[in-house]
Amino acid sequence: MPAGDPQRVWFSEMIAKLRLEWRENMPYSALIELREELDAMLQSIRSERKILTPMMRCRACGAEHRMAQPHVSVRAMILSLGRFNIASEIQTKKLEKAWAKYRKQEGLDLYGKNESAIPAELGHQHH
Repeated sequence: MPAGDPQRVWFSEMIAKLRLEWRENMPYSALIELREELDAMLQSIRSERKILTPMMRCRACGAEHRMAQPHVSVRAMILSLGRFNIASEIQTKKLEKAWAKYRKQEGLDLYGKNESAIPAELGHQHH
């Protein structure tokens, strides 16, 4: 059996990188870049350790399939600052609110990408 919890997103290497690279008052572009690096680390760790996602029953077709791979969103990264005691609860809440406002203003998705540049889901698909 592969080593690791199939639903786990935050691994110690990722937390160490977040702890090392996060700075108060980072520009949003740097936050988005850090999120991309952490997400790449997550995908690499899961692949190297052969950690598969859990099985689920598809509501649309009734068949069993693996769940989608987890990804790190900007908000999840911000919330983990508080979760792992990297930033205070006050700093975390302030940054979360500021990010939500900036994201809406700039038309960004959960991952800091321009929403208009991303194609919408094309209905029921299996991988």
